Amino acid sequence: MTTVLIADDQPLQRMGFRMLLEGTPGLEPVGEAAHGAEAVRLAAELRPDVVLMDIRMPGMDGIEATRRIIAGGGRTRVLIVTTFDLDEYAYDGLRAGASGFLLKDARPEELVAGIHAVATGDAVVAPRLTRRLLDAYAHQVLAPADTPTSQDPRLRTLTDREREVLIAIGQGWTNTEIAERLFLTESTVKKHVGRVLAKIGARDRIQAVITAYDAGLVRAKS
Repeated sequence: MTTVLIADDQPLQRMGFRMLLEGTPGLEPVGEAAHGAEAVRLAAELRPDVVLMDIRMPGMDGIEATRRIIAGGGRTRVLIVTTFDLDEYAYDGLRAGASGFLLKDARPEELVAGIHAVATGDAVVAPRLTRRLLDAYAHQVLAPADTPTSQDPRLRTLTDREREVLIAIGQGWTNTEIAERLFLTESTVKKHVGRVLAKIGARDRIQAVITAYDAGLVRAKS
């Protein structure tokens, strides 16, 4: 059973999420929060598998709440569900440690699939959408041009092949595309991706993309 905390300042939105979760086998709503501070408190108290997090809420917003929940070091993962697409709010949410984001007009089956994906350690945002998002705001994360990427301690333990895979992840390639371009099997790519995530301390693929940008391995499109 995957437990879910709902954080949204709109009562009707919380009710809709709760009804969907209650009607879906394998998912269990364990609490509701109307603002960020309450979400942080309930996440620490209830330790849900997933928090459905709105961004704009009174007082502490969803981004700061996400940052605090992730900083707590527990198993809880955050899925941002927002009315915004490629904007600074979604970007900052991912930077705060969220495992992905969906739009509030997503189909019910998409939201359910997203919750399951996040709960199992995957990322919800598609690789190419992640690339577009980071391209839009890459100026906030790109290392200076004269900063050697070898200085980044997160990269020192990577093999040459794992470094290639990290660059490919940062470029928004899917596992299938990585396999084709690096002449590997998909199962081998999955193993490499797993090792890369573990070595750089990334919670999921989205965080690996951000790391690739932070380290200067990937540059925004001109």
